[in-house]
Amino acid sequence: MELLDPRNDFLFKRIFGSEENRDVLLAFLNRTFTEANRPTLGEIVLLNPYTDQDSPSDKQSIPDILARTVEGELINVEMQLFNRYDMEKRTLYYWSKQYGSQLVKGQSYSSLRRCVTINILNFSILANDLYHSVFHLRENRTGIPLSDDLEIHFLELPKLNESTARIREGGLSNWLLFLKGIDPEHWEVLSMNETELKKAMDTLEFLSQDEKLRMAYEARQKFLRDQASLMEAAKNAEIYGFKTGLEQGVREGIEQGIERGIEQGVQKGIETTARRMLRKGMLPTDVTDATELPLERVEQLKNEESL
Repeated sequence: MELLDPRNDFLFKRIFGSEENRDVLLAFLNRTFTEANRPTLGEIVLLNPYTDQDSPSDKQSIPDILARTVEGELINVEMQLFNRYDMEKRTLYYWSKQYGSQLVKGQSYSSLRRCVTINILNFSILANDLYHSVFHLRENRTGIPLSDDLEIHFLELPKLNESTARIREGGLSNWLLFLKGIDPEHWEVLSMNETELKKAMDTLEFLSQDEKLRMAYEARQKFLRDQASLMEAAKNAEIYGFKTGLEQGVREGIEQGIERGIEQGVQKGIETTARRMLRKGMLPTDVTDATELPLERVEQLKNEESL
């Protein structure tokens, strides 16, 4: 039996965002936070647990996993299989919407709680070698926090070194190797100290045997691939259009520069001839007739010659 890809957004939500697997999500979050030197969570509440409506019967977007801690902290977990080319700005936009949505009319800003965004990416976007990057609001030189209300994690699967991660006894890397699609032969080693990770693996195996779900999965995969291809084509067209426009602009600029230079050269030659005529005592009107220069310009040249 071929296993389904847990990075598929609706399948990921089924494994990590359902009520029966809330302990799986909690364990994953705690592994993520432990690696970021944050206290672990004791409990979470799923704000939008997986339901049958999340199954992609059409081309609707699959909601991210949203959870709240006992302290009121909001956590958003998103899986991205393909690069949208706008991940950084998209992340900030949705983080800000989630942060602002906490306030209702009459509430003070002090009631706002920390919002954590965790992006699991099947591609690389950051200019470093870390598979786990964490961002906060900090002052550049001293590192003092402006506020801990913003916390953004990027988990970039391609940067995960499998050979190093396999020898570790538990940890976030084991979870990410599972998501990355490591050979099931290594699952036992990865889940040896990870009870909830073993449950995630069992869930994936169970779901992979569901023919109806496999059909929905294949349809979703096709839609995601088509969407990614369209975005890639649009990006390439944008780059090509910019390069083409730049080349055309340079070419037209050179052509216009040459034409302008020729025009200026011809004009200068005509005015030089007009000056010679004026030095010989010819009347400005006669010079205008001979050179087709405006009489006003010929008068200006005459005045310059008399200075």
